[in-house]
Amino acid sequence: MHALLALGAPTFELQRTQWVPRDINEVFAFFEDPQNLPKITPPSLGFKILSMTPDHIDTGTLITYRLKWNGIPYRWITLIKEWAKNERFVDTQISGPYILWHHTHTFEAIDDGVLLKDVVRYRLPFGPIGVLMHRMFVKKQLEAIFDYRIQKIGQLLSDGNSYSTSPGQLDSP
Repeated sequence: MHALLALGAPTFELQRTQWVPRDINEVFAFFEDPQNLPKITPPSLGFKILSMTPDHIDTGTLITYRLKWNGIPYRWITLIKEWAKNERFVDTQISGPYILWHHTHTFEAIDDGVLLKDVVRYRLPFGPIGVLMHRMFVKKQLEAIFDYRIQKIGQLLSDGNSYSTSPGQLDSP
């Protein structure tokens, strides 16, 4: 979407942190496989990967998805803007419903596991209308999507448990 459609709307930020008791190579490999993305996306979004160029994820990879928002289908094209194996990657929206979508995923080996951090900076179109839409439902919907991700990652990588921090950090002064 063209930036002029933002009409002065602010940039919002969503953050989530989760610790999983697995080796960093295993955890990063899970996120490196785009076929795992539908597993951690709410079924109501009807998420489907349509194409990926090239056929592996690296800096410059373009991924085209199909999603549904409130039952309305749309395409979303993402660019992997940064890629540092076992450390971080950044995906940005090239085409989709936002003026800005910048999603940073970080991976830190800590306490015999991995601390995962998601930081999403996003901006909605239509200025004050976008701000109102954010207050009314977009913020809640995005929080629900990322809370679902935490739950599913816990089921898939943490034997059903979700940890916001490592158990070792809870014992620290």
